[in-house]
Amino acid sequence: MRSTHTDVVPIEEPLAELERQLIAAYVTGAGQDVHILRARNDVAARTLLREASRYASAKLSEIEARFQYLHMLHGESLRST
Repeated sequence: MRSTHTDVVPIEEPLAELERQLIAAYVTGAGQDVHILRARNDVAARTLLREASRYASAKLSEIEARFQYLHMLHGESLRST
């Protein structure tokens, strides 16, 4: 008998929800709805989503750098992930 794991929550990257929110905020700032934009398949939609993804990536990198800097200031070592 094959079991299904419908009650198991999939493991997600720690900052995945923040990334989604940053992308949604960027898209909303451009006057679009992220769900509608993702359903579209035109060049303008893909371009805006690509820009939003770059924006989110830059913000996440900034957050990571600040986190590491704060830990360095406090003399805490960071384990590599």
